[in-house]
Amino acid sequence: MEFDQKVEDLYEKIKKQAEGSGYHLNPDAGFSKSLIEGLTINEERYGYMLCPCRLASGDRMKDLDIICPCDYRDADITEFGACYCALYVNSSIFKGEKDAEPIPERRKPEGKERLPVWRCRVCGYLCAREYPPEFCPICKVSSDRFEKFL
Repeated sequence: MEFDQKVEDLYEKIKKQAEGSGYHLNPDAGFSKSLIEGLTINEERYGYMLCPCRLASGDRMKDLDIICPCDYRDADITEFGACYCALYVNSSIFKGEKDAEPIPERRKPEGKERLPVWRCRVCGYLCAREYPPEFCPICKVSSDRFEKFL
């Protein structure tokens, strides 16, 4: 398959997944596709889709937290309206009511503490993040229905 077609197919797939989870892709389709091109290049290079905005080690275990969608996406969208690279955005940014702004790096330097694990008390969904997601991507309940699991 031709590279441009792979990017286009992945764009449509990620867009559908994002909307199914209550998120949106950045409304600037050209910008979103350039990020997805970076994901595609990283997948060909490393064998997994790494965030194109972060440095990878090439060791899957060390890079798990930055495989797209990264572990920091939900917290970034909750706090800032967009993920670190601004591929995923909330409704306000998608509708043009708010602009995406720079987001500080949440990724801890290697060797630092692990993120807490949160469990949805309704469906059992688990996620490792600084804070629980704004809503559960499985059953759609709000963050107050999560409990610290580990």
